[in-house]
Amino acid sequence: MDTENWQGLSILLIDDDDARRHDTLVILDFLEEKARVISSAEWPDEQARLKASVAEGSATAILIGRVTEPFSVHSILADIDALSSALPVILIGETYAPQDCALNLKNHIIDELPFPYSYNKLLDDLHRSKAYFEQYTHQKSPAAARRDIELFRSLVGTSRSVQNVRKLITQVADKEVTVLITGESGTGKEVVARNLHYHSARRDRPFVPVNCGAIPAELLESELFGHEKGAFTGAISNRAGRFEMAQGGTLFLDEIGDMPLSMQVKILRVLQERTFERVGSNKTQESDVRIIAATHKNLEEMIELGTFREDLFYRLNVFPIEMPSLRERSEDVPLLINELVTRLEHEKRGSVRFNSASIMSLCRHDWMGNVRELANLVERMAILHPYGVIGVNDLPEKFRHVEYDDQPQAQGVHEQPRAEKVGEASAAAYNNVIPLDVDYLKRNVLIPNEGLDLKDVMTTLESKLIQQALDDSRGVVARAAERLHIRRTTLVEKMRKYGLNRDQVTKV
Repeated sequence: MDTENWQGLSILLIDDDDARRHDTLVILDFLEEKARVISSAEWPDEQARLKASVAEGSATAILIGRVTEPFSVHSILADIDALSSALPVILIGETYAPQDCALNLKNHIIDELPFPYSYNKLLDDLHRSKAYFEQYTHQKSPAAARRDIELFRSLVGTSRSVQNVRKLITQVADKEVTVLITGESGTGKEVVARNLHYHSARRDRPFVPVNCGAIPAELLESELFGHEKGAFTGAISNRAGRFEMAQGGTLFLDEIGDMPLSMQVKILRVLQERTFERVGSNKTQESDVRIIAATHKNLEEMIELGTFREDLFYRLNVFPIEMPSLRERSEDVPLLINELVTRLEHEKRGSVRFNSASIMSLCRHDWMGNVRELANLVERMAILHPYGVIGVNDLPEKFRHVEYDDQPQAQGVHEQPRAEKVGEASAAAYNNVIPLDVDYLKRNVLIPNEGLDLKDVMTTLESKLIQQALDDSRGVVARAAERLHIRRTTLVEKMRKYGLNRDQVTKV
């Protein structure tokens, strides 16, 4: 790597063991981490560059191996702390934290990582380091202090059902029609409603949500239409209702199926005539409000039972949008977790990471509470394991749907990965928890006497590994990318390069 090229640096390795330095760089290159390796003698000359890299927000971890005099782990930690409190450190090999290490220096140390590395452990430590760095720099950034809390508005996911919802939103957002959003509780119906509002011509006017099931029936009319002073006991002053508050904007009637029949008639009148009166008033007011309604109930069944008006249903159901349950789009779980963790970090409520095995387990959960249940789990894990990496055994018992052995596998060089079928893979194999012993690769990969085309061999190997990941993930690109520890967009490009199709999955 070019000595001057520090732009976008991810990892700095300081190690006086030449062989381990080389092997670690090979592994980090394989993981697509931009890294720089130096000896301890080069450390004084690199500190200014490291400081600049921290300032641009790109240096996220320092790995420290064997250090020789006049340097020591303690002195390098002191230098790191003087440069920035945001820099996480991973001690590798037989390197340990000094016993007399001050607390401020110890706080930099994320983990002590044995060599040869366990693939899973290395990835977890890098995840933790990045979370530590990002959270600290976010808290210290003036721009971050000014950033408003972001709403979880984006419809996250690549599943066909979510793509269909996005398409429907695009088609109807700028139309002045009533929309009825259906779906189980916790699927994100209000998310859809807010997207409809923010992509409409009314985006600069109020968005007013009302939960019809949370307001007592006798107070719902006053809540929606407002009241005049003295209209009923306790009405000590005039009060505007939600329709007036939403004037020119959007009124979101959540859980419309819980609205009593007496109020359904009055809502129908507003939809038909665009007028209403406050409780206790004879003055008719114009209503310029777009109605978006939502319910988790089956309104057509309620019509047959006589608990919901058929004429109101047809007024509301001009453009229906059905939100899929999370168990119907389990391939979106990893992306939703990433979005939820990002929201936690932006709201300065901590951070957490999930390893591949735990994500695999969560993809198999039924999610009766849908996205709301997943959001609660992520927040709970961030409280219980701040800045940690969640494994299967860290999850509450009801979320554990794969077997996982927390004990590290034997690190013998002759150990071979086990062959397994889709659906029967253990989480340990899913994570590929096999020590990355570069010496083993050197001893066991032989070049034929007649030589070989290295580029052709690497292309074939990469193509086969991608196809295997797609097979193991049943063609779900997001899961295959997670299995290969690369970005989904990177995998899509490689699939296009090799002419691979996720539909061409080997049947097991």
